[in-house]
Amino acid sequence: MKTRLLGKTPDELKEIALAAGLPGFAGKQLARWLYVRKVRSISEMTDISKAGREALSRDYEVGVTEPSGWQLSSDGTRKYLFPVGEGEAVEAVMIPDEDRKTLCISSQAGCKMGCHFCMTGRQGFHGQLTAADILSQLIAVEESDELTNAVFMGMGEPLDNWPEVSRAIGVMTAEWGFAWSPKRITLSTIGVIPNLRKYLDGSRCHLAVSLHDPFPAERASLMPAEKGYPIRDVLELIRQYDFTGQRRVSFEYTMFEGFNDSFRHADELARLLRGLECRVNLIRFHQIPDFPYRTASRQAMEAFRDRLSGRGVTATIRASRGEDILAACGMLAGQHKQEHHEQ
Repeated sequence: MKTRLLGKTPDELKEIALAAGLPGFAGKQLARWLYVRKVRSISEMTDISKAGREALSRDYEVGVTEPSGWQLSSDGTRKYLFPVGEGEAVEAVMIPDEDRKTLCISSQAGCKMGCHFCMTGRQGFHGQLTAADILSQLIAVEESDELTNAVFMGMGEPLDNWPEVSRAIGVMTAEWGFAWSPKRITLSTIGVIPNLRKYLDGSRCHLAVSLHDPFPAERASLMPAEKGYPIRDVLELIRQYDFTGQRRVSFEYTMFEGFNDSFRHADELARLLRGLECRVNLIRFHQIPDFPYRTASRQAMEAFRDRLSGRGVTATIRASRGEDILAACGMLAGQHKQEHHEQ
């Protein structure tokens, strides 16, 4: 089985080039072909000698995985299916919005966190994605050259796969890589504290925290990870960092009718976030099988938003996108479906 070049740094590529009998500067050439020109095969790297390309091809491949299919929503959202590992698949979602095109990226096949209202969490954990798997999502989608933003909000908990996610973000933001500004990238997490600290120390990308309920016992009933990573401890860590400048922190709050949509919840949430420069994104729950709660009404969501605003917390109601193709928040499951357009 060949080793994938995608995800490797120029220094690592230099070592590979030297071992293949190429000059050291071929490492930078390889990086340019991989991340700037986004080639699919070593044979396309035409400024490397034919003998050099043949030597590389014996043990290595570029490693871009093409999507096996896609679905298009009535609102223009496009969901891609990517095969990974042994018989697994993950989904990436391209969301168009005026002059923006955002790709929602997966970082794991399944998820260990077990959030009860999330289809991904309910299917269990099936494996970590490599940096090559993650970067393939950005390179292989039809809109690759038009993407303005990327959000690690697809399948999986990004901070539970921090070594590979960190490597992928490194490629995305490095001058020798995609050369993206960190401001174009947001990572969403339930708050895996040890790796959250590493993310905040080593990156200038934005942060989104899945909060969903300000009361610990209630949050734990939705999100078992509350027991290992209490939201109060997560917030204590976040308060040690500056979010008044380029980097933003937001909190995701999925609203369930009669469970977490009361003024009691809004008031506690405002108390919890007091003094923190942040935004709360209120999210309509998308119904999934065998889950007892329903989405809060639009009226309840607006009242909740206004209650937060009145207590000094900026809150917005996030527009739902791609629900008709199961591409909205909490609906990704990595399943092959008949209505996929096969590639």
